[in-house]
Amino acid sequence: MRVHVVSDVHGNVEALARAGDGADALVVLGDLVDYVDYGAPEAGILGRVLGPDVSRRFAQLRTNGAPGELVDYVRGAWSRVEDAAVVVEQAVREQYDRLFAAMTAPTYAIPGNVDLPRLWPGYARPGLCLPDGQVVDVGGLRFGFVGGAPLPPGQAPRRGGPWTPHLRLAEEFAAAVHGLGPVDVLCSHVPPAVPELAFDVVSRRPEAAAPALLDIIHRDRPRAALFGHVHQPLAARARVGRTECINVGHFRRTGVPYALRW
Repeated sequence: MRVHVVSDVHGNVEALARAGDGADALVVLGDLVDYVDYGAPEAGILGRVLGPDVSRRFAQLRTNGAPGELVDYVRGAWSRVEDAAVVVEQAVREQYDRLFAAMTAPTYAIPGNVDLPRLWPGYARPGLCLPDGQVVDVGGLRFGFVGGAPLPPGQAPRRGGPWTPHLRLAEEFAAAVHGLGPVDVLCSHVPPAVPELAFDVVSRRPEAAAPALLDIIHRDRPRAALFGHVHQPLAARARVGRTECINVGHFRRTGVPYALRW
């Protein structure tokens, strides 16, 4: 059995259309949407609608901004756009139309933090499974899926404009993880709370990670824990007990899926 796994597609339709080549199944661990393109500020929804200067400033504030400064800046930028929520949703739908159509192999897909999961049911079809919060048999192994990213404990989502990241309350995310039960392969968008797996080499800071995922790894000892979200060298990994924790890579940049075989 050969399964290809990708995460952080961020609009790379051409590579996604090839990601399932030679595989029995394709697993997509979220962040389909290209909202902010750090490498090309004129691209992404933010750059195309609000301009590259806004996109550049977004990147600066995300790395070096004071608490709340990024949210305030983005809210102000979007306030200059009439019917901004409609504009954003239409841009996301246009990307999803192409991205979901590009998933040609039997595909299991969950949303990341840069996704609008409320739109996903409209793309369900034979051969495309949306298993967020579920356990699915893939080639005789139990794959458990949890999408989105957890907020820090006690923190509620903050709206910074017409687009809101898919951030889940810490207790809600933990309940979804613990509700899976024993699995052979644990699939999530964010990494387990292992410091070396959470450090992002682009933002130069720790990104969101989930203690609940680490709890399950200690408790159930799955064969593998697969995730994305964090910019790191391709297939960066760490072993926790018997579990191989693997960052499958930033697919937008590499165009290379991680191959899982058994």
